[in-house]
Amino acid sequence: MSAASPVLSPLRLSSGLTLPNRVVVPAMVTRLSGEDGHVNRDVRDRYVRFAEGEAGLVVVEAMAVHDAKSGPLLRVCSDAFLPGLRDLAAACHDASPSKIFPQIIHFLKVARSGWRQTIDSLSDGDLDGVVGAYAAAAARARAAGFDGVELHMAHAYTLSSFLSRLNPRRDAYGGTLENRLRLPTRVFAAVRREVGEGFPVGVRFVADEAIKDGYTAIEAAEIAERFARIGAAYVSLSAGGKFEDAVKRDGAPLYPYTGYSGDRCMPGAAYPDGANLHLAAHVRRHLRAAGLQTPVVGAGKIATRELAERALERGDVDLVGMARALLADPDLPRKWREGRDDEVVRCQYGNVCKALDESFRKVVCTLWPKGSLQAPRAPEGGPPARAPLAPSARYADGQIVVTWTAPDAAPYGFQLLRATGHDLLLHRASVRGRSLRFEDREITGGHTYRYALRPYDLAGRRGPVGPSVSVDVPLDEAP
Repeated sequence: MSAASPVLSPLRLSSGLTLPNRVVVPAMVTRLSGEDGHVNRDVRDRYVRFAEGEAGLVVVEAMAVHDAKSGPLLRVCSDAFLPGLRDLAAACHDASPSKIFPQIIHFLKVARSGWRQTIDSLSDGDLDGVVGAYAAAAARARAAGFDGVELHMAHAYTLSSFLSRLNPRRDAYGGTLENRLRLPTRVFAAVRREVGEGFPVGVRFVADEAIKDGYTAIEAAEIAERFARIGAAYVSLSAGGKFEDAVKRDGAPLYPYTGYSGDRCMPGAAYPDGANLHLAAHVRRHLRAAGLQTPVVGAGKIATRELAERALERGDVDLVGMARALLADPDLPRKWREGRDDEVVRCQYGNVCKALDESFRKVVCTLWPKGSLQAPRAPEGGPPARAPLAPSARYADGQIVVTWTAPDAAPYGFQLLRATGHDLLLHRASVRGRSLRFEDREITGGHTYRYALRPYDLAGRRGPVGPSVSVDVPLDEAP
């Protein structure tokens, strides 16, 4: 890929900070911190890996601006956390030109009984406390050596609940959109006063609540315009992730990514690639029509370079958020820059990482070696040189079952390729090297499908494509 590629081009923010490319690691909870909320070695290593991969902007997982019981979640609520944060920022800067922003968050209480605190319980004094906590946390982010800060106003948490159309307050902080914007606007203004004009402040919020009676991209565009007009360095757009449709489980606190809105936030394998890009496109068009040039970050199953390039060229986004794709392969941006697109380890979007977060377990990728807390680094030597495998395939019970024999020395993984008829073989799935079977359920009658395997190593380096096998799927003409 040439250096002229849109996704590799730099972007200068209004604050004067230049991002080296358009790839963004959105904030992802890792559950790697201890209950004390301090940065530890595992957290540091996770973000250094992202920086080594050369993403233009790495947003560190949400850090609490207040002292609240929250399990394994980073905190930035007092100066006691500064040593670890300084070490994290410095280590990432030493690794590459990537820019590093922490995401800072305020959240309300939830209980295992299913009870949760709602924003109508907050007094005016509580709201003043939220504003002050954000401002103080942003000042610590600057003191720690980060390049900017991102304000978390998305999903199920405090500021997002004020923005929501389901905001239950009946005072100056609820009802109309202007009132719902009041606290988030106060927070942004207080942060800006605290950190000064030269320190970028980004905002992340949802472009579609994806719940009944929630707001959609129409109001999201107005929300984005407000933050653009008051000086946001960028607006980063997500979707869903709300408590209102969360699945209730006995003895467990509500987890806001278990309902339909959670699917919309982290669209899995069943969703089309770029499932939420239309939301970013709508918001960006609105901003440009208003004469505002604030960059827009779009996300939501952006899986390939081709899709990222297309979204940039169409003007849907200015920056491309690739959370799970970069978890699977943090070296993705560097591989693109070096023209090694074919070596990217591709996310399966099976959402094992999401399930780990839901159960408060350390978040890893199922494509990593078993037991690893970090993505593997490139081994010595060249790509796999094993003899190509010839799979078998059969149609049964509405699906095609592809099987193969275990090689003498299993590679790290296989890329399963599929073609319809005489079309080109294209990526269908990534499977572990020890796997011997894949069930393809996304097929229809009246077609011939071809399958082949290609081995890859820890770094994603591919070996040769093996022989293909074809299977005919009959057309069911029953009335």
